[in-house]
Amino acid sequence: MSDPTEHDTTAGAAETAEPEQSTGSAGGAAGRRVRVVLVDDHRMFRTGVQAEIGQTEQTGVEVVGEAADVDQAVTVITATRPEVVLLDVHLPGGGGVEVLRRCAPLMADPEQPVRFLALSVSDAAEDVIGVIRGGARGYVTKTITGSDLVASVFRVQEGDAVFSPRLAGFVLDAFASTDAPPVDEDLDRLTQREREVLRLIARGYAYKEIAKQLFISVKTVESHVSAVLRKLQLSNRHELTRWATARRLV
Repeated sequence: MSDPTEHDTTAGAAETAEPEQSTGSAGGAAGRRVRVVLVDDHRMFRTGVQAEIGQTEQTGVEVVGEAADVDQAVTVITATRPEVVLLDVHLPGGGGVEVLRRCAPLMADPEQPVRFLALSVSDAAEDVIGVIRGGARGYVTKTITGSDLVASVFRVQEGDAVFSPRLAGFVLDAFASTDAPPVDEDLDRLTQREREVLRLIARGYAYKEIAKQLFISVKTVESHVSAVLRKLQLSNRHELTRWATARRLV
């Protein structure tokens, strides 16, 4: 889900921010602490986030658990009761929305609420709105720098909502309407992974580029594209691109 080159950029930004953190801008230097669980189906990405923000003495962030799918996430979150969960949107077992649904009692705990911050490669409006409706306190993409991610975690811990300006616009538009958004039955036929592949195809990515970005094989990409075309009754990627553009999925 996360492009390795994208992650390297984040790491570099975080390194340049370290002097600022040591002067008191980071949570750790200010004496604050926050317990966090990382939920993402890519172990390499979890390892990178842990290395970048999990240095408790410098950042104030203590990573108390990790999970790679919905069932693991619910188990770990229930056992550790973190203050903030960094939650990927697309997960095996039902996605981030399913984690939120099953953890609703923990979010509603008046004494020790568990708060969720979505951290995803996706910037699609449907993903943002879905997890916010599910109870997440914010949504940031994986292009975020390490220092900004630490700051976002502390803001969510304090009860604030955290979005980039573009993603905040999606939420405002969705909740400003008194009518619920219409259900797209065609789109609902697709799995979360098929939707990801659909968006990347519509943006002009080659199969090899999609495979690299999603950490899957080219053959798997081809299988997803075939499934999407079959479910949507389309003939080729050009029709698929027009279909996605008409629904503002690109």
